[in-house]
Amino acid sequence: MQFISRRTFALAAVTAALAGTALCASADTLKDIHARKKLLVAIDLSVPPYGMTDASMQPEGADVDVARAMAKDLGVPMEIVQVSGPNRIPFLMTHKADIVISSFAVTAERAKVVAFSHPYSVNQLVVGAPKSVAITKMADLTGKRVAVVRGNLQDIVLTKQAPKGATLVRYEDDATANTALMSGQVDAIATPSFTVKTLAEKNPAKNLEIKVNVSATPLAIGLRKNDPELLNWVNTWVDKNTANGELNKIYKKHMGIDLPDMKKLADEAKAIAL
Repeated sequence: MQFISRRTFALAAVTAALAGTALCASADTLKDIHARKKLLVAIDLSVPPYGMTDASMQPEGADVDVARAMAKDLGVPMEIVQVSGPNRIPFLMTHKADIVISSFAVTAERAKVVAFSHPYSVNQLVVGAPKSVAITKMADLTGKRVAVVRGNLQDIVLTKQAPKGATLVRYEDDATANTALMSGQVDAIATPSFTVKTLAEKNPAKNLEIKVNVSATPLAIGLRKNDPELLNWVNTWVDKNTANGELNKIYKKHMGIDLPDMKKLADEAKAIAL
């Protein structure tokens, strides 16, 4: 398995790339994958338990397992294109990755730019903080500094829901946001529930806990628009592996609980993306 280095794209360049892509005729990335004999999957390896590295610096996590299972069924090797939250879409749209499997929440804003598969997982977004920090409801964020990843789901949701007196401190990736919380630069963090769980297990002296449940959002695989063959293949694969329990098996392995009602999630995702 190979890795493609992380890069940063200027917003203007990304905008131009997106505009250019929108004008393109239908593509056939599925055919390209088989011709290349490799599936390029964008995954953020700094968001446990979705994406991370083990003690030997090898990739692991729920999204990694989903990507491996998909590549196996495609009959090609997988190559991880390592990304951060903000550059998942730029890497996809500039053809550095074929698909995004990276705790990629379905949002109306993203649906204007990318195509989403049927949901394969769910992201429970929470606010986490040390036990000593008095937060029991969203209003308690007034006067608090809360870490979010710039442009990511937590940024989008907290920007809408946080009280005016809260200060959202935006970081470029999850690892930096996590470090800010651990070092006391911020009072709290908005992040997936199991990120708080993982941080708490690795840093017991910090006494981290979940303070507020913010939202439950369907996660889907991101693809470029105007790529019907690949979208159809991915949706068929997701539906099959939801029905046979394989996606639930992966989720339960990493999260410790079963997936929720995926039909309900699919309906929610469809409504969001309209």
